[in-house]
Amino acid sequence: MYIYPKKLRINRKYKWLLLPCLAGIIFALTLLLRQFPNLVETWYAQRLYPFIASLLSTLSFIFPFSLADIFYAALFLLPLILLVLVFTKRIKWKAAGKFLLNVLATVYILFYVLWGFNYFRLPLPDRLGINDREPDTEEFVQFIHRYTSELNRLHCDFDSIDKTETDRLIEESYQQLAPVLQFEYPMGKRPDKKITFSSFYAKSGITGYFGPFFNEVHVNKMILPIEYPFVLAHEKAHQLGVTSEAEANFYAWLVCTHSSSQQIRYSAKLFISFHFFRQARGLEEYKQLVAEISPEVQADINRISEHWNQLRNATMDKTASKLNDAYLKHNNIKSGIKDYTGVVDHVMNFTLDSAFQQRHGLAPH
Repeated sequence: MYIYPKKLRINRKYKWLLLPCLAGIIFALTLLLRQFPNLVETWYAQRLYPFIASLLSTLSFIFPFSLADIFYAALFLLPLILLVLVFTKRIKWKAAGKFLLNVLATVYILFYVLWGFNYFRLPLPDRLGINDREPDTEEFVQFIHRYTSELNRLHCDFDSIDKTETDRLIEESYQQLAPVLQFEYPMGKRPDKKITFSSFYAKSGITGYFGPFFNEVHVNKMILPIEYPFVLAHEKAHQLGVTSEAEANFYAWLVCTHSSSQQIRYSAKLFISFHFFRQARGLEEYKQLVAEISPEVQADINRISEHWNQLRNATMDKTASKLNDAYLKHNNIKSGIKDYTGVVDHVMNFTLDSAFQQRHGLAPH
């Protein structure tokens, strides 16, 4: 009988700790990289991630269904399966615990390596070269006056939408704006996939999500046609390495409002207007600003609100919001779930920075 040397026996004994230790190193690295956004931007966001995105999205493109949904369902069921195996005495508690810990460690490692390190890249103003300044109240109010007028003018029929054509036009717009948004087009494939458990996600108010493990863009099949262009453009922004929700909203707004399609432009302008009016609530001019919204646009706003109120489950929505808030704060988004409304600052900065617009041959929409 062969007996392993003592040193080798010790190494085999603790081999199961390899992945948890590596996950610990990744965690330490996330704390360190927060201090070096230039390094993350140069080496990960601009060099390594585009290769990862191109490779993974090209592979996942082969499958018409969501690989991420299957992956998350398997993760959810794993503890239950392990419990069954333990109680049927197929495996021991200790073995089950080690296996689960290694799976979670692997997921944690892959999340950051495949996409999550983008959370620590340069903020949008520094990345794109847009002047970041605080507008005064008068500038803000005047902007909403103009924005509402343009929104009213853009209103169009949205009983249906050609999703294939919409995807093509949004990709076309992303390609045209790639030099402005500082990425190398195409950076993979971004066709949207329907969320398998769309009804479940809708109860939490989730219109779409990006799956980093397979580089997949997802859109909830429960959304209205009027929501589709903006949600699609937003999730595509995440696939391009944009982690901040505010920045993804800005990318979607810029790309959609520079599209040749009136439906796409209207969808984006409508959804960003929600954030502007929410931020304007404390102003004396608020009622006057709301009164300027045309009856047709207001009808669309009411339709969207009623649609999601019927689908939403208050408990699930509140729980999902708390989890998302904690997740964002852990990943360098200090404002947490409030980050979504940060798009107001980005849109204002773009609008007020005429030098940036002239440099790229753009105009505010």
